Parts: sequence; C-alpha cells; structure tokens
Amino acid sequence: MPFREINSKVVEAAVVPGRRLFSQRGAMLAYRGEVAFTPSTTGGQGGLRSMIGRRVAGEDTPLMTVEGSGTVLFGHGGHHIQVIDLSGDTLYVEADRLLAFEGTLEQGTMFLGSQGGVMGMVRGQVSGQGLFTTTLKGHGSVAVMAHGGVIEIPVTPRRPVHVDPQAYVAHHGEVRNKLSTALGWRDMVGRGSGEAFQLELSGSGAVFVQASEEKL
Repeated sequence: MPFREINSKVVEAAVVPGRRLFSQRGAMLAYRGEVAFTPSTTGGQGGLRSMIGRRVAGEDTPLMTVEGSGTVLFGHGGHHIQVIDLSGDTLYVEADRLLAFEGTLEQGTMFLGSQGGVMGMVRGQVSGQGLFTTTLKGHGSVAVMAHGGVIEIPVTPRRPVHVDPQAYVAHHGEVRNKLSTALGWRDMVGRGSGEAFQLELSGSGAVFVQASEEKL
C-alpha cells in the first residue's frame, strides 16, 4: 500500500521507479528523494478518451503526475483524508475529493442518470455532485478528502444503507443506489437534505460517509 496515514490530514506516499502516482494540483506538502511532478493530460489509465469525457462532464480536476524515487507528503486545505484500497472493483467518487491515487487505476466518468434515471440526476444535484461522477477501477489505493472524518459502512445483501446525500463521500463494490424522499413534497419545504432526501445503497460493497454536510 503506497499511502501511509501520518495523521488525519496528511498521508505519506512511497514513490518507486516505474510506478506513477497522480495527485490533485497543490496537494504536495513536502517530499524526499528524486521525485518529479508534471502536469497530467490523461490521469490514470483512462487515456485520452477518458480525459475528454471528464472535461466535457466537468470532472476534469487538474492532476499532477508523480514519478521518481522517494516519499511525498500529501494534504489539502486541512481536510480529513481517507485511504481506500481497491481489489479489482470500482470506486465512485467526486473528482474534487481525489487527493491522490495510484497510476494502476483506470480513471473514468459516469453519468448519474445511468444509475437511477431522473432520480439519479436529482441525486447528483442534492449531493452537490452535479450530473457526473468520477470512477476509479482496478487494483490500487486512493486517498480521498472529506470534512470531519469518515466512516466506512458495509453494504450487504438484504441490508440496505440509507445516508444523507450531502454526507455521502464515495462507494465501491456491486452497489446500487437510488434517491428516495423521506417526507411528502409539501413537508419537505424548509427541511435539510437528510430530512427530505435519503440515498439508499443496496447490494454488496461499502459506502463512505463524512461527519459533516459541508461541501469541499
């Protein structure tokens, strides 16, 4: 695992020859060794097509390619950092939350309407994600940012998990999600997102929830 948590707001990444990392621009705090940082035009293994898709979708957060031999300390804006390890499955996460990730992962973009139709698009607006979200697929580690700490909640068959859309950070695995209303439309006026809407996740995997409804 290339990322080691120094504290809740800083991670250390091992950079080895022949293996790239990608980080959000401005996330480097300090480094040791012979490490180079160059602007990335693709990001991950998604290639040019993936890069164009992210730019059209508005998910094109500027990334830096990190290569060489040494160690790098990453952090950004004083946000809490959560390290997520992927073993062949897909992580769904907002691009702005990506602090750093391994180059072994394939980065892509998903239209939220493909997961829930119109309600999937409404979910994106309620959670602040917009109409698209970023995907990272394969084997590797990801460091994501959140407010106030993160808890990982397992999603198991026949045991769906309901979360506040604005507290949602990311999810992975074979997980289906849909937005539901906890109240009638007339009762939702003046209510917070968690009272009016709930994001239901079902299947097999995990969802990451932050301890705040504040956006990054």
